[in-house]
Amino acid sequence: MTQVPNENSAQQQVPAQPPAQPPAQPPQERDTLREAFVDVRTQIAKAVVGQDEAVTGMLIALLCQGHVLLEGVPGVAKTLLVRSFATSVSLDNTRIQFTPDLMPSDVTGSLVYDASVSNFEFRPGPVFTNILIADEINRTPPKTQSALLEAMEEHQVSVGGGSRALPEPFMVAATQNPLEYEGTYPLPEAQLDRFLFKLVLGLPERDLEFEILDRHARGFDASHLTEAGLTPVVDAAMIDQARERIAEIYIAPQVITYIVDLARATRQAPSLALGVSPRGATRMLGAARAFAWLSGRGYVTPDDVKALAHMTLGHRVILRPEAQMDGLNVDQVLNSIIATTEVPR
Repeated sequence: MTQVPNENSAQQQVPAQPPAQPPAQPPQERDTLREAFVDVRTQIAKAVVGQDEAVTGMLIALLCQGHVLLEGVPGVAKTLLVRSFATSVSLDNTRIQFTPDLMPSDVTGSLVYDASVSNFEFRPGPVFTNILIADEINRTPPKTQSALLEAMEEHQVSVGGGSRALPEPFMVAATQNPLEYEGTYPLPEAQLDRFLFKLVLGLPERDLEFEILDRHARGFDASHLTEAGLTPVVDAAMIDQARERIAEIYIAPQVITYIVDLARATRQAPSLALGVSPRGATRMLGAARAFAWLSGRGYVTPDDVKALAHMTLGHRVILRPEAQMDGLNVDQVLNSIIATTEVPR
């Protein structure tokens, strides 16, 4: 069972003063900045119907230097969502179609001999961008998948004995299909742990599917997003300002303890062979702050943590084979952990 601090230790952690608030900012400036990021949802909605949770996840990932893995059956607009997101922010973006014959140098770049100067020069690969769209990332072998490990964690690549920094901000938005197992290479645990969120895109409800078809009947073309009215509403400077505001969001010691207890509960759950790493707990803390800021609050609540738990933790745990035979899935185990972990008051 999860260890919960006793009442005395919990009382000692309560701040002596009311929760600290972010430094005073002109209200109009603060609201304008946040509303610009909220407007990204409006821009994406011009091309993508539904998928509000996935859009919020991508926004949070951008704000706290995270990466996202989008999973869903073919035709649920995974790639369209990422392209629409990239169009809505004024950042460079590059798309890689991952295939079985893709080499690591096709991602990171390579040293090329230049006869004119009798020397090797570095030619950067598509990873040198702000938003990298990694389409069908599980179509390529582990050797090429691993080319992104250093880039995702350290925002740099090592080629030819030297390290080269990537542009900032940097974000990987990868897609994968859960059904097409033939010809695919499942991502290893070390790479899955690099993704802040795994966002599962489900099939639309009847009304939403009607809206999708109605848009296409009226001439919507997914290959021309600007014609659909998508315009950039956020740039790199605004992202830097937003990250500064998010760093000032207050998170009480009790809420930090709650995140720790959730992470530790996944390691102790009898149905799980692998629990959440400390990196996963750290990333959840940062994501909860960004979620609180987007919600217009200066502090994190336990409900913020609960809202992000499945998308933050689900891909970081492994279900035991016997639990699978009993018909359990990761979502059910996480629901049980959330329900039995004491929530701070």
